Amino acid sequence: MSSDPFSTRRFNRFHGRVESDRPCAAPGCPEPGEFRAPPAEGQRSNQEGPRWRWLCLDHVRAFNQGYNFFTGMSAEEIAAAQRPYAGWERETRAFSSNAASPPPKWSDFQDPLDAIGAKFRERVAKARADNQMRQDGKFLSGEDRKALSVMGLPIDADRKALRGRYTELLRRYHPDHNGGDRTKEGQLQDVIDAYGHLRKASAFA
Repeated sequence: MSSDPFSTRRFNRFHGRVESDRPCAAPGCPEPGEFRAPPAEGQRSNQEGPRWRWLCLDHVRAFNQGYNFFTGMSAEEIAAAQRPYAGWERETRAFSSNAASPPPKWSDFQDPLDAIGAKFRERVAKARADNQMRQDGKFLSGEDRKALSVMGLPIDADRKALRGRYTELLRRYHPDHNGGDRTKEGQLQDVIDAYGHLRKASAFA
């Protein structure tokens, strides 16, 4: 195996090496220019698009060592760029007062974690409501509670109370017990459906 550190393509890509026969841009250097660097000061042209020069490994290393990010900046600009919070002063798009898109639903919370906590509490409350426990330790589903509401029964009602209430409501709404009045047939059907559901529910088994 070759000991050349640039012998593998992966290593070359990582270090930005581009194999080529072009000469190094450093005056008098016979090595191939395989590493891209910005043009030297005073050599920039007015041509649109990026302009590069190609250097050998030694010269691109020398260029990198001498590179100065603050070249061309005023003292005020350098001081501003060196502040620990430089770049953080600008409002983000989501919270900008003149942003075109609406703010997120949780933007009225002082702490975004409050939004997460509120959503969690909402889900817990819903889960508890969907799995409400009766005094006998049996759980009531949402459909069970809805049917109990139609029947006008509390959550701790037993099977005997369910049958008694069903008989009572049948007499109240059935036309045969109301001189043929059929105006309450809708309520009667609701009661029949609710009773049919509850008598098969595990809470009343």
